[in-house]
Amino acid sequence: MKLFDVYNCYNINLVNGKGSKISDDKGNKYLDFYGGHGVISIGHSHPHYIFRIEHQLHCLGFYSNAVKNDMQEKLACKLGKISGYDDYNLFLCNSGAEANENALKVASFHTGKSKVIALKGSFHGRSSGALAITDNSKLSSEFNAKHEVVFVDMNDTTALEKELSNQDVAAVIIEGIQGVNGVVEPSVEFLKSAKSLCEKNNALLILDEIQSGYGRTGKFFAHQHADIKADIITTAKGMGNGFPLAGVLIHPKLEGKAGLLGTTFGGNHLACAAGIAVLETIEEEQLIANAEKIGAYLISKLEDNKAINTIRGKGLMIGIDLENMTVIRKQLLEDHGIFTGSSGNKTLRLLPPLSITKKEADQFIEAFQKITQIVEV
Repeated sequence: MKLFDVYNCYNINLVNGKGSKISDDKGNKYLDFYGGHGVISIGHSHPHYIFRIEHQLHCLGFYSNAVKNDMQEKLACKLGKISGYDDYNLFLCNSGAEANENALKVASFHTGKSKVIALKGSFHGRSSGALAITDNSKLSSEFNAKHEVVFVDMNDTTALEKELSNQDVAAVIIEGIQGVNGVVEPSVEFLKSAKSLCEKNNALLILDEIQSGYGRTGKFFAHQHADIKADIITTAKGMGNGFPLAGVLIHPKLEGKAGLLGTTFGGNHLACAAGIAVLETIEEEQLIANAEKIGAYLISKLEDNKAINTIRGKGLMIGIDLENMTVIRKQLLEDHGIFTGSSGNKTLRLLPPLSITKKEADQFIEAFQKITQIVEV
C-alpha cells in the first residue's frame, strides 16, 4: 500500500528534536522557526512533557469517556486559571477542525439557528462544517458547500451588522489572528463591535484561537489584546505540543446535556497528561512573557530591512511580506538549516516554539539579513 498523495513536503526525514533544534536521519541539524504549523509550544522533547506522558503510560494510556477521568478536570482547572476563563466549561477533542465543528454545533443548538458568518480570508479546518466556514473554494467539495455561510470582509462592521440584523445567525466565527491568510489581525474596534452586535442579535461569538492561542501572541488568547470575552473559544495546536489535543471553551450560559457532544479519543489519559505538562511548563517557564519579548525583538530587528514590504504579528506569530518569499524560504532551509512557514506566495510565516531564545532569534535574524542582501527583491 502507498500513501494517499495529498502533501507537498520536503524530502527530509526528521528523527530527533530538543527545544528549538531538530535533526534528520542523515545527521543534519535545523533550527525550528515554524514548530510544525505552530504546534510545538514548549519545545521538542521537553523533559517535563516526557515525564508526564511516560508516567501516564505506566499507569493507563487510554479509556473512553464512558468512565470518569479526573485528569480532564485537572486540565480544565489549570487551563481556566491560566487563560482567565475559569468560569467557562471545557469540551476536549482531538483537532482544531473538530473543535470548530463542535463549537458550531453548540451555537446552533443554543440559538436554534443554522446560519454562520465567517470572515474573508479565514481558515478553520478541513472537515465538513469547518471547511464550509473556510474562505477557499478550492478546498471545498459539493458536500461542504451546502452549509449556510456568509463571508464578510475583516473589519467591515457595517457588513457584519447588516447580516446580523436579519436575526437568523447562529454564530460569528473569527480567528484571533488569521494565520493561513498571512498573519492578518482583526482590529480591536471590530472585535468589540462583533461582540456587542452578537449580543444585540442573539448570536454567539466564536473565537478560533487554534493557531493564535496558548500564549503565542503574548496573551493566552490573541483576542484578549482587545479586552473582550467570546461566548466560545476553540483551541488546539500548541495545546498538546504535538500530542493530538483540542478544546472548546464554552460560556456557562450554554448548558450541556448527555449526548449533546461526544468523542472516542478526546480527553484521553495520555492527551490530558500532555496538556497538563504544557500548561505547567508555560506557567513555570513564563513562556507567554518570553513570546512577547522575543517576538518584539524579532520585529524590531527586521522592520528596517528593505527587502520586507510589510511585517505583521504579535508575539511569536509573525508574517513577513516579501517579493521573493519562496526563494528566501528555500535558502533559509537549504543554506542555513532554518525551517519557516508560508502564507500564500508572498508571506513568510514564523511560528517558533514559545521557548525560543534570544540567541536562536539572532541566528534567524543573521541568516535572513544575509540572504536578503543577496536575493534581488
